Amino acid sequence: MGVTSRARSEPRTHWAQKTAEPRTRTNVASWPARHPFWLRTVPLHGLLFAGAGAVFLLVCAQSQPMFDRSTLSSGSVPSGQRPDSVLSVLLALILIVVTARIIGSGLNLLGQPPVIGEILGGILLGPSFFGRVSPDLSAAVFPASSAPILNMIAQLGVILYMFLVGLELDPRLLTQSGRAMFAIVHAGIAAPFALGSLVSLALYAAVGIAGTPFPSFALFVGAAVSVTAFPVLARILTDQGISRSPLGQLTLGCAALGDVAAWCLLALAVAADQAHPSSALSTLLLTVGYVAVMLAIVRPLLSRTVADLERRGHLTDGGLSIMAVAALVSALTTEVIGIHAIFGAFLLGAVVPRGRVSEEVTTQTEGIVRVVLLPVFFAYTGLRTQLGLLTTGEEWALCGAICAVATAGKWGGSLLGARVAGLGWRDAAAVGALMNTRGLVELIVLNIGLDLHILSPTLFAMFVIMALATTTTSPAFFRLVARADVWRSGEQRTLVPLAG
Repeated sequence: MGVTSRARSEPRTHWAQKTAEPRTRTNVASWPARHPFWLRTVPLHGLLFAGAGAVFLLVCAQSQPMFDRSTLSSGSVPSGQRPDSVLSVLLALILIVVTARIIGSGLNLLGQPPVIGEILGGILLGPSFFGRVSPDLSAAVFPASSAPILNMIAQLGVILYMFLVGLELDPRLLTQSGRAMFAIVHAGIAAPFALGSLVSLALYAAVGIAGTPFPSFALFVGAAVSVTAFPVLARILTDQGISRSPLGQLTLGCAALGDVAAWCLLALAVAADQAHPSSALSTLLLTVGYVAVMLAIVRPLLSRTVADLERRGHLTDGGLSIMAVAALVSALTTEVIGIHAIFGAFLLGAVVPRGRVSEEVTTQTEGIVRVVLLPVFFAYTGLRTQLGLLTTGEEWALCGAICAVATAGKWGGSLLGARVAGLGWRDAAAVGALMNTRGLVELIVLNIGLDLHILSPTLFAMFVIMALATTTTSPAFFRLVARADVWRSGEQRTLVPLAG
């Protein structure tokens, strides 16, 4: 299933039905506050961020006498050459699509979302498996000269998919759940960031790259473990049929805002690495300004444009071109700002009015994006992942520590924030399990770290394993905490509020 589904033809009456239900327990669509929200949450969030910042500064202070960069490992990223022919690219695309479909279908039979198969398929096509089994054939199918083209195809697929995810998001639900989102996002960033800063001491000593400033490294690790894979979470929610439920929309909104915060941390890490700390502040200010422009100016313009398109009776090629160009321009703007193009594409999709036009745009574009373009990104990441670099027990122990820190910080922090917002324990645990999903955004962050030589190839492989492990286990953990009668097949389109 893609970003949308057969659910369009079904009446959306579940909100009216919920208003008649007795509110004996907490409802994920509306959490009544027994006390003033700001009075209860602002001191806690201040303590969370102050504690996370204190941990980071303490770790940086302790790092000075501990590390001698001359003893750290060095890493390099192979660069591709200009391709001489499209033959290798076409052959690679065929293998990528077929592998993703086969593994995705197999994992779907085991109860895992098909997107997990796409991630795993990308790793299997890389040097960790295909390159070991048949190195000559792997070099022929994936020559270094094809890497730049595959990268461009992958980036285009991610951008278009994020635009479709934005079209699926219901802004009304985000408004209704704004207080809960505030608490979940802040706690879900502060806790994993603090834990990531602590574990970065061990990682820097064992697998750090010589010449990388430790503050930049620690910031990057903290940002990497704080990420929720927004697009992958959307795929999981959609594949399982709960993307339109109150809990699904709340979690999706938290993931979107949390990833923006994580990208700001990433921008700060890159600025620290390149000795330009002022660029992080400018990125934050420009991001706030761009969101304001999108809401105050672009959204009204799109409303008039969409109304004109709907009067014509169907979406024309010209109308589709307008939407595509608008999404690409928005993506280009956020790329220039410094928070990655995917957020611009998502924001444009989120401000497009819901209706026949948005549904037709999704119908005409989701197939090629989901089946062809997205698997290319996972395959491209897999080609850069070398699991064979993890050879010692110490390295595998560090990999396990990364997985534990990422899960404890993200799940625990999100659960704490949800409880502060008024959710019951079961609702809060369900949100925490879903927020622990990683994958696409995590892999984007890791590829940036590898390109900038902040991460060594060995550490890159460790984080890829963490992304795959957390993404694979998140649906299973959600099943454990969610009530059995609301976790059904993909036909289930609405989610009954979970008991507290």
